[in-house]
Amino acid sequence: QVQLVESGGGLVQAGGSLRLSCAASGSIFSINAMGWYRQAPGKQREWVASITNSGGTNFASSVRDRFTISRDNAKNTVYLQMNNLKPSDTSVYYCYAISNRLTYWGQGTQVTVSS
Repeated sequence: QVQLVESGGGLVQAGGSLRLSCAASGSIFSINAMGWYRQAPGKQREWVASITNSGGTNFASSVRDRFTISRDNAKNTVYLQMNNLKPSDTSVYYCYAISNRLTYWGQGTQVTVSS
């Protein structure tokens, strides 16, 4: 079992920045990759970014030039740095972890970008 707790969401003006954190606990040694999805009201959940155990990263095309993902293994935490935020980035952001072919989810954190 893996438990995930997100933090760092909030309200920001367009062009601003936020950093989301996702702290993992439990069977962390079995985690293969972690990342983020987001879901806006009335829309399907959208994959945003991921990072593997070896540090490989991938991003959705909509965020590639603005978001970065990193991890602090000592803190068992993954970060999503979001820069130049747009109103279209407004969503609930969910952290996920893949472990032994299972996907675990955090509770979500709201990000609201005002124009």
